Amino acid sequence: MSAHFSNRQLAFDLLSPAEPVIHVRHSQRARRMQIRVSPWHGVEVVVPPRHSEKRVQRFVADNRVWIQDAWREIQAIYPEAGQIRLPASVHLAALGKDWKLIYRQGKASEIKELSPGLLCVTIAGTDSAAAADRLREWLGATARQAFTPWLATVAKRTGLVYKRIQIRGQRSRWGSCSARGTIALNYKLLFVKPEVVEYLFIHELCHTRHLNHSRRFWSLVGQFEPRFRRLDWILGDSWRAVPAWVETRLPLISPGTDPETAVCRA
Repeated sequence: MSAHFSNRQLAFDLLSPAEPVIHVRHSQRARRMQIRVSPWHGVEVVVPPRHSEKRVQRFVADNRVWIQDAWREIQAIYPEAGQIRLPASVHLAALGKDWKLIYRQGKASEIKELSPGLLCVTIAGTDSAAAADRLREWLGATARQAFTPWLATVAKRTGLVYKRIQIRGQRSRWGSCSARGTIALNYKLLFVKPEVVEYLFIHELCHTRHLNHSRRFWSLVGQFEPRFRRLDWILGDSWRAVPAWVETRLPLISPGTDPETAVCRA
């Protein structure tokens, strides 16, 4: 068994060429290893802290049959599994804005805004993954530009004070607030309705006073947003609004949706 290991990826020579590369994601929150098989994300091993490369390899080898069966089952349900096209357009619901995208070949993958609502994406050779990375970087920059003054406005209205803002691309969190008052926001909120985004801002700002989900915390949230229960439910379901090309690590070829994910636990 040959393998290339890094903090971002572990590629196993275990499966046939028709099956996806196995990626590794280290998680401080994970309690045990898991294998997730998804048509748009491929095969991913979620690894808790302090797990060696050899232990991860053994876990994957022990579950080789399960991985192959899960991948075949997903392909039967989703024939286009593992095939996602670079987007022809991007709709950012949070801002109420749309962009059209055009693509060209070049020496280096980059993205430029030719005019309001029109982006030109340069692809180096056949490296569509790098082009997708540039698009995600563009999302991050767009989120910082839009969310920074928006959060400041909500903070001023509520009287809640934070220290600084960070823009990230978390896999499972829309936002967070640290004990030092740093609010981290996920750029994927750009795909969420504005009233839900603003609720998330209020939610994180309330954590500057109550760094928990106690009754006092929810009472404070309710003072500024009486619809918080409904909006919190919508926010939890809003991952469906994030396009597959934003999340995937696989080569981008044809359109896809966000399907169910099979999970194998250690």
